[in-house]
Amino acid sequence: MNLSCPVSFEFFPPKTDEQRQQLDRTAEKLRSYQPRFVSVTFGAGGSTLNYTPETVRHLRDDFGLCAAPHLSCMGGTRAEIRDLLQRYKDMGCTRIVALRGDMPSGMARPGDLRYASELVEFIRAESGAHFHIEVGAYPETHPQAEDALADIEHFCTKMRAGADVAITQYFYNADAYFAFVDAVRARGIDAPIIPGIMPISNFSQLRRFSEMCGAEIPRWMTRRIQAYGDDTSSIREFASDVVAALCRRLLEGGAPELHFYTLNLAKPTVSVLERLQD
Repeated sequence: MNLSCPVSFEFFPPKTDEQRQQLDRTAEKLRSYQPRFVSVTFGAGGSTLNYTPETVRHLRDDFGLCAAPHLSCMGGTRAEIRDLLQRYKDMGCTRIVALRGDMPSGMARPGDLRYASELVEFIRAESGAHFHIEVGAYPETHPQAEDALADIEHFCTKMRAGADVAITQYFYNADAYFAFVDAVRARGIDAPIIPGIMPISNFSQLRRFSEMCGAEIPRWMTRRIQAYGDDTSSIREFASDVVAALCRRLLEGGAPELHFYTLNLAKPTVSVLERLQD
């Protein structure tokens, strides 16, 4: 496919046969866009301790995709993280997405490493330059941050700890991305900062996600979608147009590539990508 920029995709590990079939259909459709890599999320509480490596191997071996596992330090010991790193090295993984993650349900302690910056340092100490490390970024500020400036400083600490690239939380306000990039550039961080893009498939679900992660849905978008009522076809067309326009503005403003949060669905992402084809 002739896209105007490089792309990558995020998937989550399936747990049921139905989810596996859905992932396979999505991976088959999206691999035609020749993604630079795909990432595979890691659930809290060890729920995907095996699902994530299995999914990484499946996407690599059966679909020819460069798959990067997410690795969370929350709730894990150094020994457990060391074992996972070795497992991924043995599998041939060369990329990893290092995140703090959420506290696993039912666990009383955060684990040996409390912050993503500590996880990045640990990965570098254990594996040297073997892994290309991606970390998270929050243009609209992490919901648990003390304030916006403190959040920017925490991000810079992660990058200085040895991260190669950052992928942002999704957003619908391009100015927030550009302001964030300007702020970290002013602090001496010149690594690529890739915008995370969330195609809109289910607006009610999107609102729930956004409340949890602190992503702002512009009022005008909400009102327009509400005005369409039950006209799902118009909602989908409008949503795809809006997200594609956001992508174009980001790319015109210097964004290096785009990372799509697929939710293991092909259609919403493809609808945006079709609009970005030259």
